Amino acid sequence: MAILFDLAKVLRSKNSGPFEITMDVLFHREEDYYRVKNSGVINEETICKIYNLSSDRLCSIIFFDQAIGFKVTMLREVSSGSIGDRDVYGAQQHIPLTRLEV
Repeated sequence: MAILFDLAKVLRSKNSGPFEITMDVLFHREEDYYRVKNSGVINEETICKIYNLSSDRLCSIIFFDQAIGFKVTMLREVSSGSIGDRDVYGAQQHIPLTRLEV
């Protein structure tokens, strides 16, 4: 087993507008990408569990074979920059993904 942090070349999160956060995971090697993709670990149940989300707040999980990467987009708890927002840029939300075992 390996953790996603060890397999991915880029693992980042950012705003996808003021109401969504997106996480990009890109790989240097196709075999690492397909290992993750084919494992089935990246799915609605897992993402909702590690982010403590209800399924209606998960917007999408999209694999891009041509880019050897995938993207996860979810609704923010509060809009970017509003009172109670702890991460205006959404730049610190990828951490739970880094720890996933594949």
